[in-house]
Amino acid sequence: MKSTEKKIHNRSDLVGLSPFLTRAWSGWKYELAGLILSVCAWAVVTQFIFTRPGLSYFKGFLPGPTLAALTDAFQNPRFWVSVFASLRRIAVGVAISAAIGLPLGVLIGFFTRLRKLTHSPIQFVRMISPLSWMPIALLLFTSFESAVYFLIVMATICPIILNTAIGVMDINPQWIKMALNQGANNVQLIQTIIIPYSIPHMMTSIRLALGIAWIVLVPAEFLGVSSGLGYLINDARDTMEYDKLMALIIAIGILGFMLDRVFQKLQHRFNWSWANDV
Repeated sequence: MKSTEKKIHNRSDLVGLSPFLTRAWSGWKYELAGLILSVCAWAVVTQFIFTRPGLSYFKGFLPGPTLAALTDAFQNPRFWVSVFASLRRIAVGVAISAAIGLPLGVLIGFFTRLRKLTHSPIQFVRMISPLSWMPIALLLFTSFESAVYFLIVMATICPIILNTAIGVMDINPQWIKMALNQGANNVQLIQTIIIPYSIPHMMTSIRLALGIAWIVLVPAEFLGVSSGLGYLINDARDTMEYDKLMALIIAIGILGFMLDRVFQKLQHRFNWSWANDV
């Protein structure tokens, strides 16, 4: 009797999991198909280009040698030391941008005069390529690490400010009027309404900043640091190890994709819990 009840219970668990597995597969099958098509396109294009006479030296860009070099990289402690060094620079740079940009974004979005005053300067700085700050970074900072942090901050601070300000401006003005009618001052408005309801936009701005920082990181690490993914790419280029070079490019894409996905899951979970709390 107990064995029968246990089987029924296990079947009910499987039935409960079935819709979840179906939804998960329906979401992943298109992404998996897209990745497979991308690999096939990579194989066809590189096979057509780098197997022609005179270009056989670049066969390292083909999928076979690249995947072999990628496997070796994943087993190499030096690769992971560089990965963690790059992730540390991303974390520090984006944290500095968030510490400066989030409060500024809240103030700019809340105070109309301040928004009008800062609009043109922020848009002007935003249109400057972050990499053009490299010579200034080398002049201002005595260490390459600090220069890399500076470049990441210059690349990410404007998106954080602008997206946070947009989140503040999207708040329902009726809520602010109701709070003012109850005698709330500006500090209380910011603490009780502005900041809580603009947090989803803040998280979106940080996610965008992470993507931008990941793109800027590799050329920033060409400055002279002795570790990091950009350093490894520069080293592979100088030694003409093209399979290793392509493997590092693929690894950067994989790590950046995973970093974005992790933050996306955290963002969705936070938005869901916030909506339920409200």
